[in-house]
Amino acid sequence: MNILKVEDIKKTYTSRMGTNKVDALKGVFFSVEEGEYVAIMGESGSGKTTLLNILAAIDKASSGSVILAGNNVSTIKESEMATFRRDNLGYVFQDFNLLDSLSLEDNIFLPLVLKGEKHSKMVEKLAPIAKKLGIEEILKKFPYEVSGGQKQRVAIARALITDPKLLLADEPTGALDSKSTDDLLKVFEKVNKDGQTIVMVTHSTKAASHAGRVLFIKDGVVFHEIYKGEKSNEEMYKSISDTLTMLSRGGEVE
Repeated sequence: MNILKVEDIKKTYTSRMGTNKVDALKGVFFSVEEGEYVAIMGESGSGKTTLLNILAAIDKASSGSVILAGNNVSTIKESEMATFRRDNLGYVFQDFNLLDSLSLEDNIFLPLVLKGEKHSKMVEKLAPIAKKLGIEEILKKFPYEVSGGQKQRVAIARALITDPKLLLADEPTGALDSKSTDDLLKVFEKVNKDGQTIVMVTHSTKAASHAGRVLFIKDGVVFHEIYKGEKSNEEMYKSISDTLTMLSRGGEVE
């Protein structure tokens, strides 16, 4: 079943005087099945970050539609958008977006606090997530007391605690060292195997090789896609690398 359907999304940015127009997205079509793990790749300026912001309801498309769990995001009132995001979307940022004045535990609880959940319910929801992500021992610490990899695990826990229909990740390994990246990718695989739908934007071939499908954005459209199928991570890595090389040379991808 489709959890996400993107139909003919276009996004045009116009200068303040209206003299210059830039088409960031020129007609994007794709869908995501419930439980899928999809990576989106493309060169800088290809439109992938713009697309992610539209999926996250942070930005609005100029035309087209995004259907998430049966809801047309473009028709949701601005006054109801924050609640829609909180109830349906989890978001993992490259730079963690944790508040240094709050403990890691309280950072994770923040979306539930905004929702008006009871503290006892928050603790109950966090316990299995913290165990899965291996952060039980650091919950009382503050962001400045832990590593980048630990911060990103906490950010993932904050995104998951609302039980989102879709988890969006923006370059989640971009600020991490090699070991932390490997650890985090294992976490994403584990979370996905438990049924969480994930859409990740990344420049990292290694990160993308862990996804079940990779979409390549070029010149504002979905130019190509690769399904992992029975490929190993190493075989997927090579397929992605070959495709990126062809795209950079302007060649056709089979």
